[in-house]
Amino acid sequence: MSGFLADVRRRQAATKGRSRRIRSLFSMLRPYRPQLAVLAVAMLLSTGALLAPAPLVQRAIDDGLSDGDLNRLTWLVVGFVGISLVGLGASLVLDRTVGWLGARLLSDLRERIFRHLLTMPVAFHERQRAGVLVSRMTNDVEALQQMISSSLVTLVRSLLLLVGSIAVLLSLDVKLALITFTTIPILLLGSLAFRLASVDAFARTRETIGAITAQLQETLSGVRIVRSYGREAGHIARFNALNDDNRAANMKTVYLNAAYFPAVEYLSTAAIVIVLLVGGGEALTGAVTIGVLVGFVTALDNFFGPIAELSNVYTTFQSGMAALDKISGLLEQRSTLVDPEHPRPMPDPLRGELRFEHVSFSYGPAVADGGRGGGRAPSQVLSDIDLTIPAGATVALVGATGAGKSTLAKLAIRFIDPVEGRVLLDGVDLRDLRQNDLRDRMGIVPQESFLFSGSVADNIAFGRADATRDDVVRALDQIGARDAIEALPRGLDTEVGERGSNLSAGQRQLVAFARALVSGEPSGADDRIGGPAGEAAGVAGGPAILVLDEATANVDLRTERRIERALHTLLEGRTAIVIAHRLSTIRAADLIVVVADGRVAEQGTHEELLARGGMYGKLHRDWQHGTEASVVP
Repeated sequence: MSGFLADVRRRQAATKGRSRRIRSLFSMLRPYRPQLAVLAVAMLLSTGALLAPAPLVQRAIDDGLSDGDLNRLTWLVVGFVGISLVGLGASLVLDRTVGWLGARLLSDLRERIFRHLLTMPVAFHERQRAGVLVSRMTNDVEALQQMISSSLVTLVRSLLLLVGSIAVLLSLDVKLALITFTTIPILLLGSLAFRLASVDAFARTRETIGAITAQLQETLSGVRIVRSYGREAGHIARFNALNDDNRAANMKTVYLNAAYFPAVEYLSTAAIVIVLLVGGGEALTGAVTIGVLVGFVTALDNFFGPIAELSNVYTTFQSGMAALDKISGLLEQRSTLVDPEHPRPMPDPLRGELRFEHVSFSYGPAVADGGRGGGRAPSQVLSDIDLTIPAGATVALVGATGAGKSTLAKLAIRFIDPVEGRVLLDGVDLRDLRQNDLRDRMGIVPQESFLFSGSVADNIAFGRADATRDDVVRALDQIGARDAIEALPRGLDTEVGERGSNLSAGQRQLVAFARALVSGEPSGADDRIGGPAGEAAGVAGGPAILVLDEATANVDLRTERRIERALHTLLEGRTAIVIAHRLSTIRAADLIVVVADGRVAEQGTHEELLARGGMYGKLHRDWQHGTEASVVP
């Protein structure tokens, strides 16, 4: 009994959620009220044109043919032709408006989803499979488009036609109409059973399509690893299994359709036979006229036709509703990182002091409130961190994998918010600043540098919209990488390929360094990458804060030494947070922070920490013995 009640509550919650999502879908139509008005008028006219033939046929037979009134018959024929032309014009307007509205609405929806995904925090995308999100933008949006452009309009028009045909049938003959209406309870029960049986099946098809897309995207992204380890057979087997799941889900809907739709057609045929038998008998006795009987049979097509259409569009409608559930579920997820309603301006001048005050962080439900408080949750990463990073200082974070180094860096650039405590920039809580204002003054170099399709120059200028070509060249000069980049086939205009596939790992990292340096306060220059030559503005001092997350991990020794020589100049006067697995990279830092088990275990200069002989001293001894990589990942 408890299981039954739980299932009922689950279905009630699903129904309420779906009603809310349908309302949100129709709210998207509000900007198109004029088109909706045209659509409504065209739909009413086309529906009326479809309902008119039955009473016209009845009048033509009874008042024209039977009475031998040629004049009346002529006018009825002229009226029939006129109504048909009106219906034709209304149908053309209807189809055109529906097509335009569906394309426009779905274009807006794609933009809304894309904008929503870009406003979600990095932590959200780390949890989500990219292929599933791509499926929402493609497969689910396409299914929703089919529902709106065809099923939804057919649904409304069929309902209007059904109601209108009921009125026409009753006006022609009440007795025959009531006989016809006895089929309605059977149709309703059959439709209800079909709906209950198919709703989960259509939802399952959307889930399996998303899983297939995710597997395809993941396999193609990692195809080099798949081929390197000879795992083609395993990935093919996995893809085939997902494909089988999708086929099984689709076959369930096929079986349901094969059982339901023929039953509806058989019932409509049986009703027409009964009407002919009963109505024919009454026509022979004179109880009804021949015109009424012919008009009634003509109107029956408008009664059972919409029912058949409703049945036929139900498949597309259910698929579209399942897609709507998935899309709405994505759009209903709210970002935990939001700009304040009344943001504070960036400190001017920006010194770059970062201070962590009693900061704790955990991955789990506790972060859902945006980090403004809340209790502890499982997966505690940082606990009660008190740390000051002086303005203009280079701070190296050292610790084992999972100690919390990257989490500290994410907090500093506000990719995440603390569950407890706060992070201050020059005394201002990061949550009181606009995120774009903060990122405009930061340069970030991750371990795996992602490059976008385009030229080397485009990727270096990515962090600042008004960067000039001279800014790009100046950044390369600062890190000593100009010769390496100009040695490429087309220099700065070399196409990097998808994800930078045309460049080596070291070259990609050099581009990432230059990109971080070009970012910063916009210079206001009018020149653009690849634009006409002109007087270039400076790099605006570059970013005030640099975050280097194992930025030299993927470069060769010669490139690393070149970058390290440049870093001494580049980091001077800037606040820098450096995460590195090579102790040689962090020895020259102004402050070294050793992170262990989510806490600051030690902090000080290289010499001070060696003198203490603590955890850093052990790391240094291990490095001296050549085990650096395994000790400080």
